[in-house]
Amino acid sequence: MQVGILGSGVGGLSTAIALKQAGFEVSIYERHSKPTEIGAGIVCWPNSSFVLEQLGVLEQVAKVSGSLTYMNRFTNDGEPIGSLNIHELNRLMKYPSYSIIRKDLMSILIQRATELDIKIHYGFEVVDLTNNTSETIAHFSNGEKLQPDIIIGADGRMKSIARKFVNGSNQPVYQGFINWVGVYESRSADFSELSVSDYWGIGERFGIVPVTNNKAYWAGGIVSETMDEKLPNHYKSELHAIFKDWPDLIYNIIEETPQSRINKIYVHDHDPIDVWCKSNVILLGDAAHAALPTSGQGACQALEDAWHLTKCLKENIDDIPKAFTQFTELRKSKTSGMIQGGRQLASSIFNQDVEYCKNRNLASKNTNYHDTVVGMAKGWSSGLPISM
Repeated sequence: MQVGILGSGVGGLSTAIALKQAGFEVSIYERHSKPTEIGAGIVCWPNSSFVLEQLGVLEQVAKVSGSLTYMNRFTNDGEPIGSLNIHELNRLMKYPSYSIIRKDLMSILIQRATELDIKIHYGFEVVDLTNNTSETIAHFSNGEKLQPDIIIGADGRMKSIARKFVNGSNQPVYQGFINWVGVYESRSADFSELSVSDYWGIGERFGIVPVTNNKAYWAGGIVSETMDEKLPNHYKSELHAIFKDWPDLIYNIIEETPQSRINKIYVHDHDPIDVWCKSNVILLGDAAHAALPTSGQGACQALEDAWHLTKCLKENIDDIPKAFTQFTELRKSKTSGMIQGGRQLASSIFNQDVEYCKNRNLASKNTNYHDTVVGMAKGWSSGLPISM
C-alpha cells in the first residue's frame, strides 16, 4: 500500500516513520526546497515522549534536550504567582518531559526517516487535490502528480490544500495577538535549573524555556488587532519598547538573541471540525486541529496522530474508510479540547483589563497546583497506553 504524505513537519515526519515501521510504503512531499526552521522550540511533554519512544528516537531526543523541573509563573514585575511541578507530571504519566530546539527535533526525525529509507521530495508544493473515481490526485506546482492509495494531509495550518479539499475551507482564525519567538545562547550559565518561566503582564506575556544552563527558547506576546508588515530589522526595538520595564533577564535575552534567530508570528488557529477525511485523504496535525501555542500541545498532538493513525490503519488494512473514521473519532474530542483550552488561556493572558489581570494573578497564586498536575496528566494521557 502506497502512502503519500503532504508536508514534512513534525506531524508528517512522525507519521511517515510510524507507518514505515508498520510495513507501509511511504513518501513525503514538502513544498519548501529544504528543511525549514520555523518556530523556536518545543516542549515534548510525556504523551509525546511515549510516541517518540515508539518511533525509536527518544534516546536521541534526550541527548540534545533539557529535562524540565518546574513551570513557574510570575507577574511582569517578577513576583511569583504559582509553580507547577513537572517532576510530578512525569511520574504520573510515566514518561519524561523534554525541552528541545525545534531544529534539533526536526533533524532527529529526518535522520530516522533516512535510516528507514523514507524519501522526502522537496520543492513539491501541492496546489490542488482532485477526485478520480475512488481515489484522489495531488497536483504540484512543478507539474508533477501523485495518486497513491492514501494521501495524508499534514500540510500545516495557514494554507492547507488538504484541509480545503476535505473541509471546503482552510481559512485559519487570527486570534488577535503576536508572538515574537527566538533562540538565545549565552556564554554564562543563566539557568541554574531548567524550569519554565512564564511572565504575565496586562495584555502581554514573555515565556522562557531553558534547554541547557546557557540556552533557551523564548516567546514574547502582545495583543494586536491588526496584522502589519513584518520588518525583521525592527524586531528588537519592538520587543525592547514593550518589555523594557520587565525583569532584566528578559531585556538581556532580547538583546543577546541574534536577529537571524528571531521570528514574528501573527498567531492563528483553526476552529474544530467534525470531518477529517474525504475519499482516500485524511488530515492530521495542524491541518486537522491547529491549536494556539498557549495549549502547549501542538507538536505533541501531531505526534499522537502519528501513533493513532498507524494503529488504525494496521487494524483495518482492508477497510481504509473504517480506519479513517475510527482515527477521527479517537482524536476529535481530545484535540478539540486542546483548541478550546488554548483559546481560553490566551484570552486570560492577553486580557487588557487591569482589574481582571489583578484577579487573574491572585487566582494563580491561590491555585492548587497538585490538582492542576493531576488534571493535566489525566487529560494528556487519555487515549494512550499510559493512561492514569
